[in-house]
Amino acid sequence: MAEEKAEYAALRERVKELTCLYRLAQLAERPGIALEEILQGTVELLPAAWQYPEVAAARITFNGRAYATANFREDRRTQSAPIMVNAQGRGRIDVLYTDERPELDEGPFLKEERSLIDAIARHIALIVERRQADDEKFRLQEQLRHADRLATIGQLAAGVAHELNEPLGNILGFAQLAQKHPDLPEQIAQDLGKIVATSLHARQIINNLMLFARQKPPQKTQVDLNAVVEEGLCFLESRCARNAITIVRALWPGLPEITADASQLRQVFVNLAVNAIQAMPGGGTLTVTTRRSGGCALLRVEDNGIGMSKPVLKSIFIPFFTTKDVNEGTGLGLPVIHGIVTSHGGTIHVESSPDRGARFDIELPLAADGKTDGKTKEGRTDGAAE
Repeated sequence: MAEEKAEYAALRERVKELTCLYRLAQLAERPGIALEEILQGTVELLPAAWQYPEVAAARITFNGRAYATANFREDRRTQSAPIMVNAQGRGRIDVLYTDERPELDEGPFLKEERSLIDAIARHIALIVERRQADDEKFRLQEQLRHADRLATIGQLAAGVAHELNEPLGNILGFAQLAQKHPDLPEQIAQDLGKIVATSLHARQIINNLMLFARQKPPQKTQVDLNAVVEEGLCFLESRCARNAITIVRALWPGLPEITADASQLRQVFVNLAVNAIQAMPGGGTLTVTTRRSGGCALLRVEDNGIGMSKPVLKSIFIPFFTTKDVNEGTGLGLPVIHGIVTSHGGTIHVESSPDRGARFDIELPLAADGKTDGKTKEGRTDGAAE
């Protein structure tokens, strides 16, 4: 009779354990459920699977955040299992009894409960790994779609630029020729000046299209990034003063030269600075930083303006996307910047949030070994910012 009771008790415990695992699997497969909900739901399922469910309490700690039953107390002996995700410890599961219980295989716990808690820890790790894999797959698919869109738009942009160049050149040439007429009335001279200015502006847009479509390779020389920044700021200082914007320079002295197209880098900096100015309609601070970062030169342009939301941030490098009015932007500035930086073997990173400004970090490779004319420029080389 005692043996039958023991077998029945053991069978009951196995049923409880299998029920727990089954409900955990159901919980994880629920459509749209967040990982946080899975962890809290798992915690609620655990006590019923242990030998004394009426006094059992559980907690899952994952990525520094705790999910626990209401009766969980730290001052009791616990049965624990680590949660290992991709061979890295990310948290653990703890189960305890709120009252004293007889000593069994592992303190007051059964050896089967050790197997169960280990199995649940592995199951949670698999859930996290699967979600990470799904997120990475989605990210790669988005990158492929974005690259495909850029390639298509680039081909279109190159075709449009070639088609527009000839008629635009004729308009500009004839307008400039007409300006040379000796007896032009003043009004006509002013109108011709507007035609020339507008044509030059249109030509610049076409040049941007050509850059975006990679039809104009950079003309690279040894370039002093600090000098490029100072030249750009010379054009912008009066505009900043009119708009109550303070310019803060943090240029690293003795920054090694980079191999780059100076005019394209100037375009990158001026476009970023103008965007920053436009993002501070009520005034603010434009901070420009350069420093060495490993084998790269870092250019940082930062403002404390209106900032960007996450959806806007995801779209800023898509050609023709813009939040500006029709007469204020073409949506090509940042895609062109991205193309220039990429063609120089560099990277661009953006951080922004609404009402907290934006920060653009551009890293460009230094000239070979950071040398110019066979010598390293004077200055610190530890990569620390001043």
